[in-house]
Amino acid sequence: MTQRLATIVVDGGTAAALVDGDAVSLLGYRDAGDALRSAPIDRLDQARTGDERSISDVVFAPVVPNPSKIVCVGLNYRDHVLEMGRELPAAPTCFAKFSAALIGATDNIEIPPVEVSDAVDWEVELCVVIGSPVRNATAAEAIASIAGYTIMNDISMRDWQTRTIQFLAGKTWEHCTPVGPGIVPVSELGDGSGLAVSCDVNGVNKQASNTDELVFNAVDLVQDLSKVFTLEPGDLIATGTPGGVGAGRDPKEFLKNGDVVTTTIEGIGTLRNTCVQTSI
Repeated sequence: MTQRLATIVVDGGTAAALVDGDAVSLLGYRDAGDALRSAPIDRLDQARTGDERSISDVVFAPVVPNPSKIVCVGLNYRDHVLEMGRELPAAPTCFAKFSAALIGATDNIEIPPVEVSDAVDWEVELCVVIGSPVRNATAAEAIASIAGYTIMNDISMRDWQTRTIQFLAGKTWEHCTPVGPGIVPVSELGDGSGLAVSCDVNGVNKQASNTDELVFNAVDLVQDLSKVFTLEPGDLIATGTPGGVGAGRDPKEFLKNGDVVTTTIEGIGTLRNTCVQTSI
């Protein structure tokens, strides 16, 4: 198994690390984004500090805690588009998140009181991590610019998302978006096709699909977005969610205090996060 690049919690902050099975090797960078801005993902071995830990002793931070951009794509799985009663899009539907939304692979998902939002939904997503700057990319340049892939759950407050035609208000609540646990290099996963994706709530499967269902894959999205702005190392692109979301069910189902959300993508790993209701 190829080494994964991760960000772990250490005294005084975070550190980038290489994860190889149960072994975790710290790097001389504060996080994975910092590492990718300094060297290609396949050349980070030389940055080992000699600090070695067991995976059972580490806590994963958001894999890129402070990306310059977090771009999310909606309505990008054929099965999800159909369950929401939409037509397949002719172009990617994009919105943004802010870094304060991001949490680690086992951190609590902080959900608001029910009187503020009672429509908190789950959304497993393959997430692209950019490894080198790219603008106006060809297909070859797009795949070359990708460092690798991680997992995101785009926890969404549907009532806030749908109160206007703009998604943003329902998509970037603070401390709600798990991302991690590590970055699997593009050399292992190619364009991210053919990966099983799933999301369980309290051990009950809610989403089960495959990245082959994507309308626009990772290369398509990098090409499209790089026409608008330069993608930089550490930038995140969440590629969308498949069918099975709570808002698409009859009757609708939403997350509540104490629910455990388990998000898995084949070849990358698993996020396991508990919903904890907080005051605002």
